Amino acid sequence: MYTLTLVPGRLTLADLRATLAGPVHLMVDDATLANAEKSAATVDAVMAAGRTAYGINTGFGLLAKTRIGNDQLSQLQRNLVLSHAVGTGPLLDDAIVRLILVLKISSLARGYSGVRGSVIRALVALANHGVYPCIPSKGSVGASGDLAPLAHLVAPLLGVGEVRVDGQILPAAEGIRKAGLEPMDLGPKEGLALLNGTQVSTALALNGLFAAERVFQAALTAGALSVDAARGSDTPFDARIHELRGQKGQIDTAAAYRRLLDGSAVRASHLDCERVQDPYCLRCQPQVMGACLDQLRMAAGTLLIEANAVTDNPLVFPDTGDILSGGNFHAEPVAFAADQIALALAEIGNLSERRIAMLVDPHHNGGLPAFLVKDGGINSGFMIAHVTAAALASENKGLAHPASVDSIPTSANQEDHVSMATWAARRLIDMADNAAGIVGIEVLAAIQGLEFHLPLRTSEALEAARAKLRAVVPAYDQDRYFAPDIAAAKALVMNGDLGAGLEF
Repeated sequence: MYTLTLVPGRLTLADLRATLAGPVHLMVDDATLANAEKSAATVDAVMAAGRTAYGINTGFGLLAKTRIGNDQLSQLQRNLVLSHAVGTGPLLDDAIVRLILVLKISSLARGYSGVRGSVIRALVALANHGVYPCIPSKGSVGASGDLAPLAHLVAPLLGVGEVRVDGQILPAAEGIRKAGLEPMDLGPKEGLALLNGTQVSTALALNGLFAAERVFQAALTAGALSVDAARGSDTPFDARIHELRGQKGQIDTAAAYRRLLDGSAVRASHLDCERVQDPYCLRCQPQVMGACLDQLRMAAGTLLIEANAVTDNPLVFPDTGDILSGGNFHAEPVAFAADQIALALAEIGNLSERRIAMLVDPHHNGGLPAFLVKDGGINSGFMIAHVTAAALASENKGLAHPASVDSIPTSANQEDHVSMATWAARRLIDMADNAAGIVGIEVLAAIQGLEFHLPLRTSEALEAARAKLRAVVPAYDQDRYFAPDIAAAKALVMNGDLGAGLEF
């Protein structure tokens, strides 16, 4: 179990990866929660002074001009949560819910949301006891926060809805007792603070980012394997070429290819061959994959900022007593970051599919047999495995359409421009799964091709990758039931077992 001592605003990508990877034990000290108590006291002071403040003693959205009496403020917050719990679709995975909890706790604990420390401690208890609210995955447009999914996150604190504990779905009132909690009443502003925010879209985008990083690393390894399998040249990876262009991602990926191919006897065997240039899918890997790396790095920077941000509304400033209404809940930065990740995933898969097509084609694969199998005709080899890769690549092209360019007005046109960040982020795991399938097929094909060159061996790094694959997939000498081979190779990609060791 990962122990995370929460310092609000200081979450790292390592913390976020660990939160997704498995259970966490959150530690939040009293000094941290003191800031939250100050902001809650500021809300109380506004109430005592009879001031009007949005979402504290008013309605919401178009109903913001409706003043609510002090005797109805707790009911106002409860009604807000219940009316916004309108999600639909499959439930989010426990790992995603765990990350949402951590992000929400971190945001509230910064002390600008008007939420009491006791509410934050209740969320900590859910995370630490593995009591995960059941959150339907669909229903947010990524503006005014991820309202519907966050309402489902919060409803169990009121004893409403359902939670999942050790994979079992329980009524909320029963489930929260396992975390030592009883249903609570929310104070002024607390329901709104809990529902406003970009934590769901950010958690989904981070999940997609980390999956994309693993696919990217494996695709570097797969691409290097394909270079050697097709008797390609390593000249296009020469550092001097890439220094002249100056693109950071391109420089770094070219270095990764040089490292992966260093010491290959296959490469040494054809240094003086007649081939002048390789096809783009081999030769332009640093340019394409480097651009993908730049996109992933940029998205990571944006999402790390967002993971540490305060994104509810209005914001409470205890030092001055001001309560300011703004729009930090608008998830446009997350939508853009998710679109960047989607573009990178689509291109990683596109380039990998082109290398598979090259490997199965005897006109371009450096003398390998058609479809990478002996006795072609009686054996089809990798013919239809390539078709699967093509299908996955095509699907990702459609999914890569930028979600951030869409908007649909809501709340009687009060909320008239939205980010669609939650959908932008939610599709990423499907895209990563598709890209991992393509790269897994390429690994199978490239290693199949390499083994036609035996007893010549490739580099030490690529031989290690071959050993990992052959530990779970035997050599392909004649047609057999192919789907399990693809599943095993894809699992190596998704688990990070074929990483190229490039730093993000």
